[in-house]
Amino acid sequence: MRTRFRPDRQLTARMVFTMFLLGLVYVAFVAALIVLIKSVFVVVLIAGGLLAAQYWFSDRIALYAMRAKVVTPEEEPRLHGVIDRLCATADMPKPRVAVADTDLPNAFATGRNTRRAVVCVTTGLLRRLDTAELEGVLAHELSHVAHRDVVVMTVASFLGVLAGLVLGVLAGLVARFAFYSGLFGGRGRRDGNDNNAYLVVLLVMVVSVVVYAVSFLLVRALSRYRELAADRSGAMLTGRPSALASALTKVSGEMARIPTRDLRTAEAFNAFFFAPALGSRASLSTLLSTHPTLQRRLDQLAAISTELGGPAPNP
Repeated sequence: MRTRFRPDRQLTARMVFTMFLLGLVYVAFVAALIVLIKSVFVVVLIAGGLLAAQYWFSDRIALYAMRAKVVTPEEEPRLHGVIDRLCATADMPKPRVAVADTDLPNAFATGRNTRRAVVCVTTGLLRRLDTAELEGVLAHELSHVAHRDVVVMTVASFLGVLAGLVLGVLAGLVARFAFYSGLFGGRGRRDGNDNNAYLVVLLVMVVSVVVYAVSFLLVRALSRYRELAADRSGAMLTGRPSALASALTKVSGEMARIPTRDLRTAEAFNAFFFAPALGSRASLSTLLSTHPTLQRRLDQLAAISTELGGPAPNP
C-alpha cells in the first residue's frame, strides 16, 4: 500500500530480520513438539490452526479483550473528523474506528491488513487530549497500519503465546508423572518407558522456555523501534511534533493516576499501545520494555521539530 507516510527501510529491515529469526526458532519448536507428540499432522494442525486464528481474528480478539466497539461518525464526530483528515493527507484507506470505554488514556491499531485495520482509542484519551494532541496520536497509530508493522507484531507475538501455552500444559504433565511415579512406584520395562517419556517432556519444556525467552526479547526489541518509527512518521505527516510530544507527556503523566488493577488488566496490550500501561513506580530495563523511554521519544520529536524548522517541543 503506497501512502504519503515516509517509507522506513530500517523498520522494514528489522521486521524481516525479526521474522526470519522467529521462523528459525519456530521450526525448532515444531520439531520438538513432533518428538513429543510423534505426529506431524497433529502438530501442524494445532500450531497452524492457532496461528491462523490469531492472524484472521486479531482485530476481533483485541476489540473484545478491550471491550471496545466500532463507532460511526454520528456517534463520534470529532474522532472520525480527525481520522478523515489524516487519511486524506496520508492518501490511505480509512480504517474502522473503535472506542473502548475505559479511563485508561491510550490508543492502539490492529488488524491483519489495511482493509481489516481498526484504530481504537479509549474514552480516557478522548477526555484528556485536545484536537491537536489527538491528531498526533492518531497519526502515530495510522503509521503502524501504513507500515504493516501491526500484522508483523501480531504474528511475532503468536510464537511466545504458543510456547507459553505448551509450557503450561507440559508443566502439568510433569507434575502428573511425578505424582503417579511416587504413588505406584513402577518398575521394569514400564518404568523405563515412563522415564523415557518423562525425559522427552522435560526436553520439550526446555525448548519451550528457550522459545518463549527468545520470542519475548525479539518482539520487545521490534516493539521499541516501531514506536520510535511511528512517532517519527506521525510527526512528519502532521508537521506538528510538539502536539505529539504534548500528548505523550500528558498520557504518561496520567498513567500514574490510573488504579493498579486497571493497569495490570491492560498490561497484555502494552506492545500495541501508544504508551505503556505502567504506573509511576514501574521500573523495567530497556531490554524488557515494549516502548522506548519517554525522554528518548521526546528527544526524537525535538530533533524532528528542528528539522522541520519549528520550535522545539515543550509540553
